[in-house]
Amino acid sequence: MKIAFMITSATPETVWNAFRLANIMLENMDDVTIFLNGPSVRYAELASDQFPLNELAKIFTLSEGSLLA
Repeated sequence: MKIAFMITSATPETVWNAFRLANIMLENMDDVTIFLNGPSVRYAELASDQFPLNELAKIFTLSEGSLLA
């Protein structure tokens, strides 16, 4: 199945949950694309110990997910 996520939020928890769901879908062999729009483009600045966005984004791209901004 081909799935696309469009993230437009600057809320760390929202971005974190989108990346988590996308990673789970990649594990199920789905074709997943994340499109970052607006303030979510700066997801690296939103990362914290509670929401390790950089780590999730790295896992996503290394698992052959497409990350677009």
